[in-house]
Amino acid sequence: MITAKKVTKEYSAKRALDAVDLCIPKGSIYGLLGPNGAGKTSFIRIMNQITAPDHGDVYFGAELLRPIDIARIGYLPEERGLYKKMKVGEQVLYLARLKGLTTNEAKSKAKEWFERLEMTGWWDKKVEDLSKGMAQKVQFVTTVLHEPELLIFDEPFTGFDPINTNLIKNEIKRLNENGATVIFSTHRMESVEEICDHIGLIDNGKVMIEGNLLEIRKHYKDGTFAFTTRTSISDWGKHEVLSQKEDPMGYRTVLKAVAFPKDLVISLSQKEALVAFEEVLPTVNDIFIEIVKNGPKPWNHE
Repeated sequence: MITAKKVTKEYSAKRALDAVDLCIPKGSIYGLLGPNGAGKTSFIRIMNQITAPDHGDVYFGAELLRPIDIARIGYLPEERGLYKKMKVGEQVLYLARLKGLTTNEAKSKAKEWFERLEMTGWWDKKVEDLSKGMAQKVQFVTTVLHEPELLIFDEPFTGFDPINTNLIKNEIKRLNENGATVIFSTHRMESVEEICDHIGLIDNGKVMIEGNLLEIRKHYKDGTFAFTTRTSISDWGKHEVLSQKEDPMGYRTVLKAVAFPKDLVISLSQKEALVAFEEVLPTVNDIFIEIVKNGPKPWNHE
């Protein structure tokens, strides 16, 4: 759906984006990842036509990104921007009309969203009287109300407590299931594995790796396996034990194997000691640290 080809952006002496190539599939939840200052926000600003690339092109589908495409995009920026003196309902209707909805359409859709996000009773409140989390919910509604094809969320969970974070995560998943493509920009890698199916990892303006999240995690697997056994086992042979703990199913041992531990699987199964066995894939955070430390591993995933 979104393709970036050699996109470059410079600010004074700093190159924020350095020949960036990205491919964001239609219908995906795409995590645009990296530390603060990596170039994520610069790319998002180009997507929203707030600024233009110095070099390179961005395609929306098969066509170059055009000014008219802004109506197909919903954008929740990291820097929140609501008019503090306006009432919540007035704010929602005003922004919805800017996106092409009629007043009646906007009221109908807003009512549904206010109920979904437990915002009933907020319509006549002034924005300045809302907590940070409440204002965040209002801005989320203004982002999705016109049912855009592409949703861009820049650090969407900032200011939310765990309950509302989970609520918004579920709504993002639901919007995606209903056909929206989602770009999820964050430096909080722990949120990514739960919600994203594709990622692009940027550091110092360069794309370090991108693609299907599960395929990337498999590419960086390092021979870590987890065994759950009925009883505690102390002798794991030549394999390095990383951790052991008791859990509701028995005893869980995580080890680093020099090769696939077929011998252990067979031996424990014959003794009827094995409850569960799995290969443990690295987290996104583990992969990021590995790439920053040693560079990306060679990979032809096409």
